[in-house]
Amino acid sequence: MPDDAEALGRAVAESTDHLRPWTGWIAEEPLAIERRREMLAGWEREWAQGGDAIFGVFVGDRVAGGGGLHRRIAPDGLELGYWIHPAFLRRGLATRVAERLADAAFTLPGITHVEIHHDKANRASAGVPRRLGFEWLGEASDEPAAPAELGIEWRWRMDRGRWRRPPSAS
Repeated sequence: MPDDAEALGRAVAESTDHLRPWTGWIAEEPLAIERRREMLAGWEREWAQGGDAIFGVFVGDRVAGGGGLHRRIAPDGLELGYWIHPAFLRRGLATRVAERLADAAFTLPGITHVEIHHDKANRASAGVPRRLGFEWLGEASDEPAAPAELGIEWRWRMDRGRWRRPPSAS
């Protein structure tokens, strides 16, 4: 992954205005290239040690976004996270990324469920878990992490036994 640092930096820079309202980590951008390389290497180490898994999303040779399996909800669950470059929006890419993340999560021993969390104000984000058949768990108070957030988190869940990859997915 460290070799992807420059391409990731470009994609994040091109996505900043799109991500800023909803994504807390964008406030740390732009990162110096060496810092981005260190971050990517750190993600690889974290995964190797049983932590979060972070993936690049590519369309051809372009970085089209990113995704992750985050160990922050429960020992037997993972939160799915993803972002999409604005040049690739409204093509079903976020849904396909979430499908692949759920597929990957359910191959891991001990993982019984996955969740998708997003702020209530980010209505577009509700479409992904809804299309994939996730169960809406409801609302929970959460500290706003980005400027457009209300601090009301919507939570969606899929259990391993209910997960059936949609037939249209490739």
